[in-house]
Amino acid sequence: MSTISRSTKIINKKILGADCTAYFVGYDLNDDGEMEYRLGKLVKLLINLIPEFAFGYHLGDSTPNEELVEKIANAAKSIYKISEFKEVSDLYLANGELADEIEVDKKYLKRGEFGELILHLILKDFHYTIPLISKIYFKDSYGHAVHGFDSIHIHEDSKTLWLGESKLYSDGKKGVEALVNDLKEHFQRDYLNDEFNIISNRLKDSSDEKQTYWLDLLDSSTTLKDQLSQIVIPMICTYTCEIFENHSDETDVNFISDLEKEIATLKKHFDDKNDHPLKDKLNVILILFPVLSKNELVKKMHQKLTLMQKLGD
Repeated sequence: MSTISRSTKIINKKILGADCTAYFVGYDLNDDGEMEYRLGKLVKLLINLIPEFAFGYHLGDSTPNEELVEKIANAAKSIYKISEFKEVSDLYLANGELADEIEVDKKYLKRGEFGELILHLILKDFHYTIPLISKIYFKDSYGHAVHGFDSIHIHEDSKTLWLGESKLYSDGKKGVEALVNDLKEHFQRDYLNDEFNIISNRLKDSSDEKQTYWLDLLDSSTTLKDQLSQIVIPMICTYTCEIFENHSDETDVNFISDLEKEIATLKKHFDDKNDHPLKDKLNVILILFPVLSKNELVKKMHQKLTLMQKLGD
């Protein structure tokens, strides 16, 4: 079964409009005949994406059977070479957690909470984009992830560049507010030029002839107006949502009604906070991913990833 078909069997989609979509997992029967939130299925889906997320498509999209175990282990190890992921893993596995509001000098830890992986999954399997580069593989230096956008994907049919941002929060409103801050900080001429220069330098290392189009788009001589017309900005907020505590069937009319109200409320909050001077020129897609518990999701991801590292020992 392909990753995409597996994703659609686990993740549901609720569209509010062209610029806002919510994704969520629902419930299923457990061995005791009770309805249970499908956290385990979501974690398994994300874990299976770790190798391609870590290494990127430039290394190919298939692996010989005799190399599978080693590749899985190496992918997990590559994640933990990045200090943010290792520190967050140690925190969660010791039964701690990251609060939404943390000390200024600790905010870098938020980059170790798998928001980028969730964004990668949604873009690839539901928006049919492919990564232009892998942020995990292309590190500025050993132990440090590339800063900047949380995803750098392309949509080949529409010839658009997808520059994504992601947040994992316990509070959805705080999460979308943080996304607005990223929008204001990252989508301005100087920041874009700096990031595009980094991306272009990495693309030049590739022998793929298709890169010419993207290098031209990223060139500093291309007008900002023309660049923005070819850029899509997917912004995802994964957050704890009490709807999953109050219901046990995602097909129930009351669940659907509560979810629609939740999506509309957060979309309005995002729009009200968004005062970017270029907002009418920015093609932003707000993606909401409510879960039963953001902290439990992150903890289980680190538990699985820790086991994955040991496969190659």
